[in-house]
Amino acid sequence: MSTYVYGIAPADRKLPDGIEGIGDPPRPVRAVRGGGLVALCSDATTGKRAERRDLLAHQHVVIEAGREGPVLPLRFGRISPDDATVAAILEEHHDVYAERLRALDGKDEFNLKVHHDEEAVLHAVLADDPDLMARHAAGRTPGDGAHEEGRTPEELLARAVADRERTDADLVERTLAPYAAATVRRPEGAGSLADLSFLVERERRDEFLEAVRALHQEHEHLREQVMGPLPPYSFVEEA
Repeated sequence: MSTYVYGIAPADRKLPDGIEGIGDPPRPVRAVRGGGLVALCSDATTGKRAERRDLLAHQHVVIEAGREGPVLPLRFGRISPDDATVAAILEEHHDVYAERLRALDGKDEFNLKVHHDEEAVLHAVLADDPDLMARHAAGRTPGDGAHEEGRTPEELLARAVADRERTDADLVERTLAPYAAATVRRPEGAGSLADLSFLVERERRDEFLEAVRALHQEHEHLREQVMGPLPPYSFVEEA
């Protein structure tokens, strides 16, 4: 049977007693050792589509194993032909995996999605540009056809808001990066102006979260959604 792989850890890592992984019924998790490392594995499921409970089980295994030290988390759905293949890969890539584990030791990922409070950002943009405010006010006057370079006041305002989104995304990253060991910035999702992940040392966790709160207090038109601490998936190259 194929082997499902959850993550990689130092060889001395002990698995929590009775920990279960994916599948229905859940497959018991076992250790596959090689090259001074251990892979957290179970039998893979066959002939079924992955379900949400499998994703949650994968996450649970990685989190529980990570309570005792660093784990190199693999993306959901990673399958190897068998245990022997997993052990051989650990042997072959020992140096790379060991270095990644050292880089992650004592750190967690925090994901931050940022969006604008729509009304607040409109006020902020207009307050920063008196000329735009005047044109926007004039554009709302019945019968007034105020335009600039073929653009209506509404189009000018939309362009200014889009510019502000880019500026604020840079601001958030620049403000919080000093509190993290590394940062990953992804393409913006629907409704968000920034999707950022920060690799934060555990001893600086409170400092990082306080910086997020201070950012909101200083820029009230920003809305932040913080998720974490998380396994550091964003800071693991594909293993």
